[in-house]
Amino acid sequence: MKITRLTLLLLICLFMVEPITFVKGNALPFQDIGQSYAKEAILYLHEKNIMNGTSAEHFSPRQEMTRAELATTLVRLLHMEPVTPAFPTYTDVKKQAWYYETIQAASELGLVTGNGNGTFSPAQSITRQEAAALLIRALKEQTGAYGLTGFNDRSSIAEWARPYVATAAGLGLMEGSDGAFHPNQALTRQEAAMLLYRVLQNEKWQQTINSKAPASIQLGWQYGQTTEEYERSISKSNVNVLSPRWFFLNQDGSMASHVDTSLISWAKQNNKQIWAMVGNRSLQENTHAMLSSKQEATNFIAQLKASVVKYGLQGINLDFENVAPQDREAMTAFTDELATQLHKVGAKLSVNVSPDWNSDWTEAFDYASLGSSADYIVLMGYDEHWSGSPNPGSVSSLPWLEHGLDTLLKEVPASKVILAVPLYNRDWTVSSKTGTVTSEDVTLTEQNTRIQKFGGGLNWKEELGQYKAVYQANGIAHQLWLEETRSLSQKYKMASERGIAGFAYWHIGGEFPAVWPSLRNMAKYMAQ
Repeated sequence: MKITRLTLLLLICLFMVEPITFVKGNALPFQDIGQSYAKEAILYLHEKNIMNGTSAEHFSPRQEMTRAELATTLVRLLHMEPVTPAFPTYTDVKKQAWYYETIQAASELGLVTGNGNGTFSPAQSITRQEAAALLIRALKEQTGAYGLTGFNDRSSIAEWARPYVATAAGLGLMEGSDGAFHPNQALTRQEAAMLLYRVLQNEKWQQTINSKAPASIQLGWQYGQTTEEYERSISKSNVNVLSPRWFFLNQDGSMASHVDTSLISWAKQNNKQIWAMVGNRSLQENTHAMLSSKQEATNFIAQLKASVVKYGLQGINLDFENVAPQDREAMTAFTDELATQLHKVGAKLSVNVSPDWNSDWTEAFDYASLGSSADYIVLMGYDEHWSGSPNPGSVSSLPWLEHGLDTLLKEVPASKVILAVPLYNRDWTVSSKTGTVTSEDVTLTEQNTRIQKFGGGLNWKEELGQYKAVYQANGIAHQLWLEETRSLSQKYKMASERGIAGFAYWHIGGEFPAVWPSLRNMAKYMAQ
C-alpha cells in the first residue's frame, strides 16, 4: 500500500493523542477507562501501584470508592509499609481481607479512624466530605485559610467537615459541579484517582511524600540470646547501635569482661555501632564501695577505656541501677570522669536512668548534671508496674511514659535524650483466696501466643494507649496490658513530637516481626 504524506501525518497525530508511556502492548491496562475524564490519572496511579483495578481488566471508574480502598491508596501514596498486627484494630477487618494490613497501617498513623465501637465498615462507600477530611489529615495541611463561599450547598456540609472541605477546595484538590460540592455524595473511583493525581503533580507534596525519616539512634540491647540469635534479630530490625551486656562491676571493684569479638566483626560488616553495656547487677553495696573510693573508680574507668580502645568500640552504655541516694554526688563525679576519658578516645557515653517519680530508686541520679557530662541519657521507659509490684498493671502506659519523658526534658536537652521502650510484658495473676499478686515476664511473642491460645477479653484503653487483656488458664485469671504495634507506635509518635535523639529497645528478641515496619512507618510519617 502506498502511504501518502497526508496518511503519514494522520498516523503521527493519532499516536500523539495516545501517549505510549501509558500503554502496554499498544492497549490500555483496563478496558473501561477509555472514556473516563480521569484516564491519565488512572494510568499514572496504576503505573505507580497506588491504585489498581477491581479486576484484571476493569478499573470501574464510576464505581463508588470504599473506605478500605481509600485507606489503602493513602498508605501507598505516602509510601508506607503494610502492617500485620497480632490483634486487629477493628472487629470487621478480617485477617484474610486484602486490605487487612493497609488499614492497620493507616489506623496506627491516624490516617483513618473507626466508627467508635471497634468497627471500621471497610466496604462502606466514602463520601466526598469524608474523603476531603482523610486527605487533608494525611497531608498534614492546616485548615482555616479558606472559606466555603464558592459552594451553594455549603449548609449541607457537616460542621466537622467544613474546614477540610474548604481546605481541599482551596488547595485545588477537589472541585464541585454546578456551584455545589455535593458533600454526601459517594466518591467515585475516578474522582479518587484525580484527587491522588493532583497531589502527586504538586511539587511541594511530592517532596513531602518522598522525604525520608531523619537518621536517629536506634539502640538494641542484647539479653537472653546467643550472639548468633542476636545478629539474626538485629538483621530484621531497625537497630543501628548494638548494646551487648559485656562489662560488669565485680565485688572487689574490678571489671568483668565478656567481649565476643565475632559480634564486633559482624557489626563492622553490617555498618552497626557498638555501645557495650556496663552494669552493676543492681548490687547497691558493691556500687557504693566503688563510687566512694577514688582509686577504685579511677581504676574501673581505666579498664573500661582500655577495653574501648582494644576492641574499637564506638561507645559505652552505663547501666548502674539501685544506686544508693547518698551516692548521688559520687555517681555524678564518676559519670563526668568516665565521659571525659571516653571522649579522649573518640567514644560516646550513654547513661541509663529511670523516670523520676521522686523515689529512692532515682534519687541518686542528678539528671541535669548527668546530661551535661554524657553524650546521651537513655530513659528506661518501662517497669511502671515492676516485678513484685503490689498491684497488677501496665509495664509502660502512655501517660506514665509521657510524664517521665517530659520531666526528664526539663533537665536534659531533647537532642541528648533516647527513649527506651519495652519489647516485653508481664502476665499478672491475683489469688482469689489470698489476694496475692504474682507476675511473669514474657516476650511480646509469648504474650501474643497466650492471648491467641486462651482467648478472653481484649479491650483498647484509650486513656492508657494500649489493650488490656483478661484470659483464663487452668482456672486462674490472668491480666495483661499489651505492648504491640498500636501501643508502641503511639509511644514512638509521642516521643518523636518532642524531637528526641532516638529510641532504644529492651530487649532485642522480645518483639514480633510487625513491630519494625510499624515503627518505620511512624518515623517516616512524623518526618513528612
